[in-house]
Amino acid sequence: MVSIMNEALQLEVGHKVLEVGAGSGWHAATIAELIAPSEAPRSEWGHVYTVEIIQGLAEFARKNIMKAGYGDRVTIICSDGSLGYPEKAPYDRILVTAAAPEVPKPLFEQLKPCGILLIPVGSPHLFQSLIKITKQANGKIREENLGGVAFVPLTGQYGHKF
Repeated sequence: MVSIMNEALQLEVGHKVLEVGAGSGWHAATIAELIAPSEAPRSEWGHVYTVEIIQGLAEFARKNIMKAGYGDRVTIICSDGSLGYPEKAPYDRILVTAAAPEVPKPLFEQLKPCGILLIPVGSPHLFQSLIKITKQANGKIREENLGGVAFVPLTGQYGHKF
């Protein structure tokens, strides 16, 4: 799933990426390798900002990112990811690794023109659709359903209510 999502994001060196749901930090590390490869000059590097709502997971991801040597390319924030991370917006790419009932408006607002937002949308249990949203230069939206997926539910202000 990480490879599928990375390919759908069309990541390039220099991109600024927001990830909602840090988990172990693995996905952020794979993105960092694509947008800030160690062989590229640091001046061309992109950066990954990953937001995790669960304090213990945020700490776990931070330790893994540091141990793997990506601390200079990945920043982990403990906060409500459904609100995005406006402090560093706008983003070239945004990915969400938890299923939302619908696309959170703050995430779309934090996406640059010509940016891509990738998010699983659907019920909190079992089946969701992986939705790829491209914000065109004129602000219009192009939406594509990439197929069925199963993710944990997004929590927070724009997440599922239990």
